[in-house]
Amino acid sequence: MKKNFAPVTRLVPDLHKAKEISMKLSEKTLAGTAEASNFLTDFADVLLFITRTVKETFSRNFEFREFLLQCFQIGNKTLPLISVTGIIMGLVLTIQSRPSLAKFGADAMLPGMVAVSLIREMGPVITALICAGKIGSGMGAELGSMKVTEQIEAMEVSSTNPMRFLVVTRVLAATLMIPILILYADALGIIGSWIGANIKGDVTFTLFFSQAFSHIDFIDFVPAFIKSIFFGAVIGLVGCYKGYNAGRGTESVGIAANSAVVLASLLVLIVDVIAVQITDLL
Repeated sequence: MKKNFAPVTRLVPDLHKAKEISMKLSEKTLAGTAEASNFLTDFADVLLFITRTVKETFSRNFEFREFLLQCFQIGNKTLPLISVTGIIMGLVLTIQSRPSLAKFGADAMLPGMVAVSLIREMGPVITALICAGKIGSGMGAELGSMKVTEQIEAMEVSSTNPMRFLVVTRVLAATLMIPILILYADALGIIGSWIGANIKGDVTFTLFFSQAFSHIDFIDFVPAFIKSIFFGAVIGLVGCYKGYNAGRGTESVGIAANSAVVLASLLVLIVDVIAVQITDLL
């Protein structure tokens, strides 16, 4: 009596395929688990960093001189760029909006429309994005280079709290100065709008500003100023976090500066969306 071994030979390739599939699934599972673990670890590090920053902010021996120095550096180094940006915002917005308003015979609404657009949305967001690129990258590169050259460890050895001296002063300086820079950009934006209105017309400075501010209410100013404070805090925290936790290699300085700009810009947009939704509910 002959035995049939064909089913056994057919099962061997199937077992190999099943083994390969199981190995691939296990590798994917391990990779997904590692990514989830890294995400949770990074999230915990961020929360710990924010908690330490807030704790050191309200502690004794506040570095007031370093805080004033950071305020001067943030405002002084960013002021020319913000000046050009503010004037261009108002100028371009006026030139682009004037033909559309002229079709409906609403030329008189141009100053008010530009002023409301600048104060409520365009001024804070565009200025914050510019500050994220300028200030956020500067903080990330500066603290990252200090991390690479082991200056932060040297401060810890010399009984100087690096969180209080480096991080808290920069975060508070950004939180204070960025709203001021946004107000400055809004004012220059309205001036740029007046310049744009006089390219193809003749509007006096007093008449343009009276028409612009007649359409601005207190409710237009307060939400924009509050979210500007959050913009400054986000930019300062992201820049300091990326620089303070940079790697050991020299290339980590560029990575910290680049990632600080990208993450700060993204968070500025997210904060703006949340602020707009909250404002609409009021």
